[in-house]
Order: sequence, then structure tokens, then C-alpha cells
Amino acid sequence: MRVLLSIFIVLLCFGIISCSVTKKKDVAYLKTNETAPKLNVFSSKKGKKMPVLIFVHGGNWNTGSKDQYGFFGRNFAHKGVVTLIPDYTLSPSADYNTMTEQIAAVIQWTKQNIAQYNGDPNQVFITGHSAGGHLGALAVMNPKYGINPTDIKGIILNDAAGLDMKHYLEQYPPTTENDYTATWSSSPKVWQEASPIYFLNAKTPPFLIYTGNKTYESIKEANQRFLTALHTFQPDVTPIRINKKHVPMIVQYVWPWSNRYGEVINFIARHKK
Repeated sequence: MRVLLSIFIVLLCFGIISCSVTKKKDVAYLKTNETAPKLNVFSSKKGKKMPVLIFVHGGNWNTGSKDQYGFFGRNFAHKGVVTLIPDYTLSPSADYNTMTEQIAAVIQWTKQNIAQYNGDPNQVFITGHSAGGHLGALAVMNPKYGINPTDIKGIILNDAAGLDMKHYLEQYPPTTENDYTATWSSSPKVWQEASPIYFLNAKTPPFLIYTGNKTYESIKEANQRFLTALHTFQPDVTPIRINKKHVPMIVQYVWPWSNRYGEVINFIARHKK
């Protein structure tokens, strides 16, 4: 009986949220061809000039789809945050560089077009889980991708992988397993170019960082290395540690009442100007 009641409450919440949210599906952000990756936009039916959140999905750089994360977009939009969820070309069809170029293109598209979805182009934030955290951070931080760091008001990492790929791949050289050779190449110089940790500076946007207490040891280590380097420029950043494994760190956003929503929205409110 309790299980049925819980299911009913969840479905009722989703129904209410869906009625208050507009979803625009498969919006083109690349000027290439019809098969290029696209994005979904979730916005509230009420209000204008709302803050904007770009969510980059994870999946080890070789799996995942924007359409798996509609709950994330709907829940944030219901709470007054216009949310974009893009697809990007996965490995082995693309390497990390192509993926990051595509996320940079999402940022540029957002700045130019989000006003028509009631979003404020001057209040753009980016977040990502796992590999998505890496791609979102790298697109903003590595200057080769052409993003002005002042265009992004904050970066929210959710159990991000790949923050120091150079350090990781020096210990575990890439192989064809998980398409890592295709994703990263065999060049330490490339690994460094792929690692957000080496692009931290005084102009880096503010960070909100989540890590799972039960996540992979490689993610724990990379996040600690990143935090240590970040403290040179942002000494007050304290990660929020959640007693979860890696995948549940994103699954928790299924529930509209998750504390994560309030934390992220408070972060946005502090840094949107």
C-alpha cells in the first residue's frame, strides 16, 4: 500500500510539473546536417528572463542520450530555470576534442538564442554528471574552444570524471577498452589539453562541486586534485559530499523534492549577476 501511494505521489508530481513546463525537442545547435546532434529545451510557461542551466549528460564518453534526462529538465524548468540538454557525438565516432567543440557550440547557441525560450543570456550556467562534467568544464576553461569565461556565471560538477585525464592516463594508459584510445589518443600532450585542471585561473567561473562518498576511487582522487588546485583561486569552495555511488548521483534528480535542486538554485541566485 505504501509503495502504491509513493508511486501515485510521484506520478502526480510529474503530472503537475509537466503541465507547467514547455519542452522544445531536437533543436539544431550545429549548422552541419540533419544527423548532427541536437538539444532539448525545457522552460517554464510563466515568467521571462529566467536563469539558464546547460546539462551535459555522462556515460563514459561513449554512451548516453539527452532523452534519458527529461526529468532533470522538467524539474529545473518547473522551479524557474530554463534548462538545455544537448546530445553530442559519442566515442568512437568522435574524440574528446570533437565532443568539447560541440558543447562549446551549445554555449554559443544558448547565448544567441535562449531569449526566445524566456531565458536570460546573461545568466548562463553549465553542469554535468560524470563525463558530462568534464566536457562542460573543459569547454568553458580551455581557451581553444573560444568561450569567454565571463559568459558562464558558474560551473556545477556532479561526480565529474576526467578532471585530470593526464594524471589518470599516465597511471592507466588508454586501450581500445571503453574506446579510450579513440577518445584520448596515446599522447600525454593531448591528455593535458583534455584536462580542465590545467586551465584553472583567476577568471575561471565559480564552482559548485558534488562528489559521491561511494563513487569510483579515480573520481574521488581527481576531484580532490582539482579542488586543491582550485583553492588557489577559489579558496572558499567546499564540495558537497553525498553518501551515494556514481550513478545514483544523477538519479537523485528524478525526485522534484531532492535537496540538490535548492542547492543549485541557491548557487545560481548568488552568482547570476
